[in-house]
Amino acid sequence: MTTPPIVKHILFATDFSEDASRAQEYAVHLAGAYEAKLDVLHVIEAPREIPADTDSLGTAGRSRAAAARQLEAVRDDLARRGTPARVRLLLGHPGEHIHHVAREQGVDLLVLGAQGRTNTLYGQIGKTAERLIQEGPCPILAVPGSRKDAVEVLPVDRPALIRRILAPLDFSTPSLDAVEYAVHLAHGVGAAVTLIHVLEPASYDLDCGLGVIEDESSKRDYWNRQLMDLREIVTAFGLPVDVEICAGVPSDSILACALRQQTDLIVMGTHGRRGISPERCGSVAEAVLRRATCPVLTVKTGKFESGHRRVVPSVLDRHVIKGEKA
Repeated sequence: MTTPPIVKHILFATDFSEDASRAQEYAVHLAGAYEAKLDVLHVIEAPREIPADTDSLGTAGRSRAAAARQLEAVRDDLARRGTPARVRLLLGHPGEHIHHVAREQGVDLLVLGAQGRTNTLYGQIGKTAERLIQEGPCPILAVPGSRKDAVEVLPVDRPALIRRILAPLDFSTPSLDAVEYAVHLAHGVGAAVTLIHVLEPASYDLDCGLGVIEDESSKRDYWNRQLMDLREIVTAFGLPVDVEICAGVPSDSILACALRQQTDLIVMGTHGRRGISPERCGSVAEAVLRRATCPVLTVKTGKFESGHRRVVPSVLDRHVIKGEKA
């Protein structure tokens, strides 16, 4: 039995910003790799009620006509590049409309700029991207544009090639679902994978002794064995895999590894062992999203079709070790 492709239908949401232009390249790249259907959506942000006076109606009409021309230009550009796409123009609240269209159309992947027009400072996420990452019905690929104040400046015209994927995990079920997604995505685009697990620093008091230090060493050995076991599983699937285990602040370690490995894409769960809050994204994922200089694909829940042949177990066998919750 062949596993169904993990991406069959992509929705690219654009506001015609610099971030969106770069996100478009990734949407095209993935659509080509998976022979997926591509839809392009632009939502003209507008108040829920437009005043009925002549000036307001005229302004709304001109905005709609200008957006329609920009959307048609995107469609024509994609067609010239051999990627046909359906385009759609809506008026209203961007987050609500994008969410509704993604759910209504059964989209497998939503691609959009990380910041958009209204947020230009490094360390910020656009409100639309933030809401969709928290509430979206499918995995979200958020693509940053060129950030002059970031550690690495990403040219807008750099080819959107995904050759190395970084997959952080804490061995929780959500993070293993994200690794599963990363593995199949890497298989589809021909990329290598790096698995990273970060040991958060422990707090010691003045009474800590050799036993506490030994416990920390045994934890590191334990998680390293788990990581190596997972590497064997993924390698058997036919992918080149590297592993890293390090100690520190999780988001800092993930971002440092991404720069060190020249990562093209980070794939991670929105939540880990700390639990799921329905109101917001997990703190580690949020910190990575705000500071990453490469695209970040967040997986809130594993979305795998019937017939999907899982590579990564949803739960790894765990032994209770001293100082670690079962």
